[in-house]
Amino acid sequence: MSKGSILVVDDESEIREGLELLLSGEGYGVSSAETGESGLGKLEERPYDLLLLDVSLPDRNGIDLLREIRTRDPHLPIVLITAYGSIDMARAAFKSGAMDYITKPWSNDELLAQVAQAVEARKLREENVQLKKAFKQRFNFPNIIGKSEKIQSLLDLVAQVAPSRSTVLISGESGTGKELIAKAIHSASTRADKAFVPVNTGSIPVDLLESQLFGHVKGAFTSAVASKKGLFEVADQGTIFFDEIATISPETQAKLLRVIQEREFMRLGGTEQIKVDVRIVAASNIDLLTLVREGRFREDLYHRLNVIHLQLPPLRDRREDVPMLLTHFSERYCLENAKPLRTFTPGAMKLLMDYDWPGNVRELENVVERAVVLSIAERVDVDLLPETIRSKEIVRGVRLQLSEFMPPLPGEPGARSGADHSQPSLFQIMDEIERRIIVDMLERTNWNQTEAAERFMIPLSTLNQKIKRLGIDVRRRGRMGDDSFLASPGK
Repeated sequence: MSKGSILVVDDESEIREGLELLLSGEGYGVSSAETGESGLGKLEERPYDLLLLDVSLPDRNGIDLLREIRTRDPHLPIVLITAYGSIDMARAAFKSGAMDYITKPWSNDELLAQVAQAVEARKLREENVQLKKAFKQRFNFPNIIGKSEKIQSLLDLVAQVAPSRSTVLISGESGTGKELIAKAIHSASTRADKAFVPVNTGSIPVDLLESQLFGHVKGAFTSAVASKKGLFEVADQGTIFFDEIATISPETQAKLLRVIQEREFMRLGGTEQIKVDVRIVAASNIDLLTLVREGRFREDLYHRLNVIHLQLPPLRDRREDVPMLLTHFSERYCLENAKPLRTFTPGAMKLLMDYDWPGNVRELENVVERAVVLSIAERVDVDLLPETIRSKEIVRGVRLQLSEFMPPLPGEPGARSGADHSQPSLFQIMDEIERRIIVDMLERTNWNQTEAAERFMIPLSTLNQKIKRLGIDVRRRGRMGDDSFLASPGK
């Protein structure tokens, strides 16, 4: 089975043949063309997952050709081939819509890594589009993204629940998409053409919430100069969604219970019973049953709300959905900011996949928006990720370093009896870990000590002192050999 289809457009037969041999050997289907016009002809015949395009062609300028191809297929990954690797060329390539560029001669390993990422990005986007279409045909839930078993099971349950009039309680951590699920339930119900009324009970003052929900008559209180409908009347025949239901007061809980039971209520200051047919969907990021046991939430109201319970999984429990969510939000914010689609480098993707996402999908969305706004190139690298995500990698690295040097405890495999003077001391271990972290940062910043100091958020003089004390040879621009545990100061 082919890994993907690639079109190579280059006027040099040796380049075309070499790339065909290399890429086909890796499992890709490869076609080639020697001119810009013949390349356009092949793109008209069939779709490709990647275009490798030479900048200098006999009949067309590669950058101009790239712009023309972009108008025909805005999402085709294009990697330029050039003999002149320069910042100006990179800027021109990215500005014209190239995903990346490679220079002659190239490293086959690096080229294959670029190709794999580009093809994967194309397939991921197409998979995202197809999944959205499938969701729309099956559930009409276009804004719920994910292919994980947890999300699929949840959407199956939503599809079953939606046509009924039963009350639904949605539980989940902040940022997991509780309101999206509530909207999905409404849109797939027989009430879809009626109002969906969200009520964030946590943001409405207690003394105003009842007036908001049930309305009031003229003169009910000092500022009530006219009668006003409440949100229950606005939602009649539709759905009302209570977000943060745990925050409502005991008095309002009692009135809400009556509305659920009797399907009627009175406006504040009024005497007339108003009948309504409203479906109630409630959500909470706090365990309501725990609040019931603590006497902070009515048990009878809890059971009325908990007819059907939907538990939303946190993002850390469905990490396989992270790439699709990244693509989804990248498309949204690139469109909003009039930028070509951004993709994430393997290094950035690894950090994003390993991160625990305490803020769930909402946090991921913010990370993507930030990356799109700040990015210049089409590939988002580690440096554009928030410090909270990058610091997790540093902590993980420190833990690995510690595990490497920590001696086994008595009774553990490898433990020695008596004193072991060959085992490094705690101070040596700490110095070695600090040295490795500093060298790693220097390598990330291409040995720019000023930038490294800024990333560490310490003065440059402090970093220089540490470099000298730990014996880091900045002239060698590489790690010291592993033949000695710790370099001597001044070495």
